[in-house]
Amino acid sequence: MVLLAPERLPKQVAADLENPNNRVYFSSASIWEVAIKRSLNRVHFDFNPQDIHQLALETGLTELPVKGEHCYPLTDLPWHHRDPFDRLLIAQAQSLPAYLLTTDGVLHQYTELVVHLTLK
Repeated sequence: MVLLAPERLPKQVAADLENPNNRVYFSSASIWEVAIKRSLNRVHFDFNPQDIHQLALETGLTELPVKGEHCYPLTDLPWHHRDPFDRLLIAQAQSLPAYLLTTDGVLHQYTELVVHLTLK
């Protein structure tokens, strides 16, 4: 969403993301999720994982690979949410630590590292 409609972000969040002193990650798990959704031929989902990946890199985001140690926190996460990709993103945020920006209103229940965004 950030890559495709940055104008929908709250101004302070956009400023934080553009600040060169902040490292902004995107998880390879998100590219994996895009690839799966694309392979399922979901209606209104015409994104190519290659395009999203390239756009994220061109935008200056840092790719965060999924490492084995990122999976360790998954064993202790409560089941507020069933989506395996979202759960992995939370575990990665906890492992680094880093903030996870999301529009999903459930994920903030996991950790103070999850920042719920309301888009314009």
